[in-house]
Amino acid sequence: METLLEKRLKQLRKARESVLEASRGKWAVKLHEQGKLTARERLEILLDPGSFHELNMLVGHLEGRPSDGIITGSGTIDGRKVFVYSQDPSVKGGSIGLEHGYKMYRTIERALDMRVPLIGLHDSPGARLPTTEEVEMLRKQNRSFFSQFGDKHGGSVFYPNTQASGVIPQISAILGSCGGISVYSPALTDFIFMVDKTSHMFITGPRIVKSVLGEDITKEQLGGAAIHAQKSGVCDFRCASERECLLQIRKLLSFLPLNCDEKPPRVKTGDDPERECKKLEELVPSDPNKPYDMREVIKEIVDDHDFMEVKAEFAKEIVVGFGRLDGQTVGFIGNQPMFMAGCLTVDSSDKQARFIRFCDCFNIPIILLVDTPAYMPGSAQEHAGIIRHGAKVLYALCEAVVPRISLVLRKAYGGGNLGMGVLPGLGTDIVLYWPIVETGILGAEQSVILFYGGENVSKEFLAEKLEEYRETYANPIYDISSNVNVEDVIEPAETRKYLISCLKMLEGKKVQRISKRHGNIPL
Repeated sequence: METLLEKRLKQLRKARESVLEASRGKWAVKLHEQGKLTARERLEILLDPGSFHELNMLVGHLEGRPSDGIITGSGTIDGRKVFVYSQDPSVKGGSIGLEHGYKMYRTIERALDMRVPLIGLHDSPGARLPTTEEVEMLRKQNRSFFSQFGDKHGGSVFYPNTQASGVIPQISAILGSCGGISVYSPALTDFIFMVDKTSHMFITGPRIVKSVLGEDITKEQLGGAAIHAQKSGVCDFRCASERECLLQIRKLLSFLPLNCDEKPPRVKTGDDPERECKKLEELVPSDPNKPYDMREVIKEIVDDHDFMEVKAEFAKEIVVGFGRLDGQTVGFIGNQPMFMAGCLTVDSSDKQARFIRFCDCFNIPIILLVDTPAYMPGSAQEHAGIIRHGAKVLYALCEAVVPRISLVLRKAYGGGNLGMGVLPGLGTDIVLYWPIVETGILGAEQSVILFYGGENVSKEFLAEKLEEYRETYANPIYDISSNVNVEDVIEPAETRKYLISCLKMLEGKKVQRISKRHGNIPL
């Protein structure tokens, strides 16, 4: 005769097996045919082998809702603890019911309590609609739909997301067609990953758009990975496959600290901190009007030429991302002369300000590589709010307290000196020039034409004045003699070792902020 323990052990094992079985078999085959992984397979790739500790596994198993469509718990990535949830589309389409939402909320809350990163793997259409039976039951009890909610549910996950902002890194991956809660919660996190052709984000899907506006549009056209990576700027990283996406999340975390009270981990890269960068002399033309790829400049400077770019397809006129110098994580911001001549714009301002604020939250020094003709002129930018958006960058620069270096490679005209932290008084610790720098209100040619141009002026005279201007007013060797706000003029080849030396000097920097609730950034 079975003992009570034997009986209950059989029940327990059967319940666990039924939960695991939900993401196997025909459902797994169907997902694989779509180029997707199951919710548990995603966790196996994301986390260190054998490190996952699952919580609330048996929720909903008796009602045929294994784990209520979301797998939650803790694991490690490169030996460092994270909390994670993975929505399971095999259960109610991954929709967010009461228990599902509670598990989401508690996972974010636990990550904040433990002060470790949160990773959300999203594959959900949003809130789960009540069944006719549930609606009828509530009607008979004279209760409203919302009466069954506690404080911690899918519709309130935005609260712990907001509380965790700036305290722990929060990373989201969109791994299916997501709407409602499953797009607004990721939008509050620090970084969003999407997978080409299988990820979608929208507030209302194509069918609602068609019924309300009469607009025929596909999921891909409305909210695919390419749209959000290139047009809206919602997506930070667009990946070719789910596996690549999950591995890229692991890589991103290697650059980040666990929380705001720690520094990012130092990595022994083996790259000589004294390495010269002679290639920079060839990469950057002296002519301020000739384009070059700022990403190649950054890769030449950083350890092992390893640069992880953020929002690579959005606002291409500016480049932001993470690299290392002598093993230390650094946030790089560089104007991109290959696109719109590296002008500062509405979109680039949002991209830059957001990145500065993230780095400042998590003790990541910032290096600005400057080569810009200033803000993009014209009615399109003015009407799009360049004043308001540009002010976000100034706010972020003036608020940031982490070590910050501005290196002008070739040119910084007019407001570009403001937006890239070159002018004194904005909180930049060190300003550096390369020997080929031109800086001022206007470029050398524009200044000469403004001062000396006219109907009766010969080309020879203008050429003579231009040469004179470039050798005096536009020559950083002359400028630094009287401009104490520029710390040094450095040779391009010594850029890497000089920046490493500056970061060592700035290590341990402390700035006391004025006590207040919070500032009011111009949004």
